[in-house]
Amino acid sequence: MNTSTNGLIGIHDGGIKGNAHVPASALVYEDIRNRIISLALLPETTLVRAELADSFKVSQSPVREAIMRLEQDGLVVSYPQSRTVVTKIDEARIREEHFLRVAAECEVVRQLADIKEPAAVTKAKGILKMQEALVGDIEQIDLFKQLDDSFHAALFNGVNQSNLHLQITARSGHLARVRTLDLPRAGKMVSVLEGHKAVIDAIQSGDAATAVAEMRQHLSGTMERLPLIIEENRSLFS
Repeated sequence: MNTSTNGLIGIHDGGIKGNAHVPASALVYEDIRNRIISLALLPETTLVRAELADSFKVSQSPVREAIMRLEQDGLVVSYPQSRTVVTKIDEARIREEHFLRVAAECEVVRQLADIKEPAAVTKAKGILKMQEALVGDIEQIDLFKQLDDSFHAALFNGVNQSNLHLQITARSGHLARVRTLDLPRAGKMVSVLEGHKAVIDAIQSGDAATAVAEMRQHLSGTMERLPLIIEENRSLFS
């Protein structure tokens, strides 16, 4: 999806079709959300619902439902005459989302450290091997980010909290955009990988206190650089 010079979005011509398990509205939502998170759709980009429906080859109903979900996530705001605009990144929302994520993930790793030989560790270590192979290859940054998300999802799954992970992810759109801005930074891929390894080592050793401390440290990097990120990308922030 590319943004045109007037700020309206252009979407691939293949359209989107739902199925018995995934409704069209969910697919439209995921497509637009991913583009907002990746900053392929920049803040203040205008989304016209009628044009979205035509581009996705669906009726306006699933588009309207997708837009409502994106509004709940704080990623778009709608105005009369069916015009919707991608929101700017909000610093207060970033800090709220980070607080929620830290609270949840620290508890996740604390519980995992109390479980002997959790299956989640085996899966997480497999993901780490794939991430390690991508370190330094900036062209694979999107795949590295997907593996990063999969790593954290595996930990939540290990304590039977996959739905909570989905809820936190949906409510962390502003933080996710900041992470997109931060990830290409030199050395970031290495620091992410080292943070993941430290968390897994602590979990495997059964040291809950260290696991919590390592997760807290791992999640703090982007927040520590937030003032600089905002300064370097002022036009994207409210």
